[in-house]
Amino acid sequence: MLKHIFAVLLAQVYCVAAWNTFVVPHVDGQDDMPSLVKAIGNYTTNSTILFEHGVHYNIFSPIKFPVLNNVEIRIEGNLSYPTDIPTIQATVGSSSFPGSWFTFTGGNNVTLRGSTDPNWGWIDGHGQAWWDTQNQVNRPHGFAFAKISNGVIRDMKIWKPIAWVFSTSGANNLHVFNNQILAASNNPNVSAFPFNTIENVVMKHTLYGARFKSWTGGNGFARNVTWRNIAFENVRMPIYVTQNYWDQGVGPRPNSTTLNNTHVEDFLFQNFVGTVDDTPNYFEGSCVSDPCWYYVANATGREVIIFDLYPNTATNIVAKDIFSTTKSLHPVTALCDPTTITNDVGFKCWDGLFIPTKAGF
Repeated sequence: MLKHIFAVLLAQVYCVAAWNTFVVPHVDGQDDMPSLVKAIGNYTTNSTILFEHGVHYNIFSPIKFPVLNNVEIRIEGNLSYPTDIPTIQATVGSSSFPGSWFTFTGGNNVTLRGSTDPNWGWIDGHGQAWWDTQNQVNRPHGFAFAKISNGVIRDMKIWKPIAWVFSTSGANNLHVFNNQILAASNNPNVSAFPFNTIENVVMKHTLYGARFKSWTGGNGFARNVTWRNIAFENVRMPIYVTQNYWDQGVGPRPNSTTLNNTHVEDFLFQNFVGTVDDTPNYFEGSCVSDPCWYYVANATGREVIIFDLYPNTATNIVAKDIFSTTKSLHPVTALCDPTTITNDVGFKCWDGLFIPTKAGF
């Protein structure tokens, strides 16, 4: 009996000892990322990488993580991008840039965790200077949480990001919740979360709320994606799904020679509450073309939901418990082509007033 108890205790001690923690060191005025880059190879399994509470870190250069397994990255201190635009542009434009400031290359059971302390755990992108000058040259993307299985992104806080914040190409079974992206400006450009589950999010004064896009003539399959419990204040397009995206900045919509398109299935938008920014002649600061890159044909600016779908490729997309008004107090509308859907999407699919249907309650 004593031998058995000793063996159990020894196993527990071993499990505790097998978990490693790396506290990212900080030097005032210096880039803190090289020390993490140098050490990361020793913390790819059963490890915590900790940006320590109470420390103002300088993330002056990007990082590309190796494949991670059972790893938690905890951002409890405050992190700051460089404030000098040319410095960032030179980094992003170099041949060695990994694609995002934080680039993940794969793994299992990986958690990206911020802080619940309202004063700590912030990542400051210093985006205001970029927005004011409408500078879109070599903008740094935030986190490429790519090829991660069973991942979590929670309690992250982003202040004035320069460009989009999160991407999850090739990832599956992700849970994203209690994150904040604050881009309070006259001309922010912040992308939404393309994840399996997104919930408990507040959007204020942004172009998009929940957004999914795939390219005209693209390939692939997006399935089982949920946006739930989203509050939005003065958001231009709270719910926007398009399978027909193209970059208006480089010319007109391409004439695709393929019948393929990205298939979407089992999308749920549930419990969205807020106001649509239907300001006339709405202008978003990243607009440098005519029409703007976010232009949607036939949109009035009062749409709480836009389904820009491709025929025979969208299955079981539902919007449920959607409660909204416009900034001007006019009724909200919807934009949806009924020839592209095969199920009750939760509202009358047409270009007109937003009218919930049976599936929408």
